[in-house]
Amino acid sequence: MKKSVIIAGLLAATFAITPAKADKLDDIISSGTLRCAVVLDFPPMGARDDANNPVGFDVDYCNDLAKVLGVTAEIVETPFPERIPALMSGRVDVGVASTSDTLERAKTVGMTVPYFAFEMAVTANDKSGIKSFEDMKGKTVGATAGTFEAIALEKTVKEWGVGEFRPYQTQADVFLALSQGQIDATVSTSTVAQSTVKSGKFAGVSVVGKAPYDIDYVSLFTNRDEYGFINYLNLFINQQVRTGRYAELYEKWVGGEVPSLTVNGVYR
Repeated sequence: MKKSVIIAGLLAATFAITPAKADKLDDIISSGTLRCAVVLDFPPMGARDDANNPVGFDVDYCNDLAKVLGVTAEIVETPFPERIPALMSGRVDVGVASTSDTLERAKTVGMTVPYFAFEMAVTANDKSGIKSFEDMKGKTVGATAGTFEAIALEKTVKEWGVGEFRPYQTQADVFLALSQGQIDATVSTSTVAQSTVKSGKFAGVSVVGKAPYDIDYVSLFTNRDEYGFINYLNLFINQQVRTGRYAELYEKWVGGEVPSLTVNGVYR
C-alpha cells in the first residue's frame, strides 16, 4: 500500500514539472506574427495593386484573422501548387488560399469548414466559336494545375474522348494562353472569370456560360494535428458570417448575392 502511494506521488510530481506542450495557436500569439499562404494571381481573392501591395478577399481575410489574434499579418505569396508544401516546410502557419476541401488534401493537412464557395464558369477565346460548356467538346482547353476546376475539366475531356487538356502553373498563364489562342477555353471560378475579363489585361476573351460542376467549397488549412488551432479557425469562420463581415468582404471584392457556405443536410 505504501509503495503504491509513493509511486503515485512520483508520477504526480513528474506530470507537475513536465511543461505543457504549446500548440501552433500559442506559438502564433507568442511570435506576434501570423504567416498566411495566399495566392496572388487569383483575383479577386488575391492579387497585387498598382503599388504592388497584396489585395483581395483572401488578403483581407488573413488580416481579419491576425487582428482577432492580436498579431501582425504576413502575406506569403504562394502559387497554387505551392500552398501545401509551404505549410509542410514551415514557411507559413495557415493557408488562406482558396483551397478546395478534398479528402485527398485532408490526408496531409487539417482543413476547416468552408469559408468561401465558388461556382464554375467557362471563358473562351472569342475566335473559338465556343458559346457554352458543351461547345468545348473536341477543343483544346486548359486550367491551373491541381485546382478543383482543372481536375474536373481534365476528367471531362477524357470522358469526351476528343480534344486536349493542358495544365498551367498559374491562373495568369491560363488566361495568357487563352488570349493568345494557345487554348480555346478554360473553366475557372466565376469570380475569377468575371474579374479577369473586366480587367482588360487579356484581350479577345469572354465569359460564355456556367460549367456544370459542383460548387467548390474552400477551406482554411493548417497542420493536421493542430486541433486547437483548427477549432479556433472554425470558430473564426463562424464569427465572420455571424457578424456580417463575410458578406461585407464579398460585396467589396465580388458583388452580388452572397453564396451560402452550407451544404444541405450537412452544414447547418
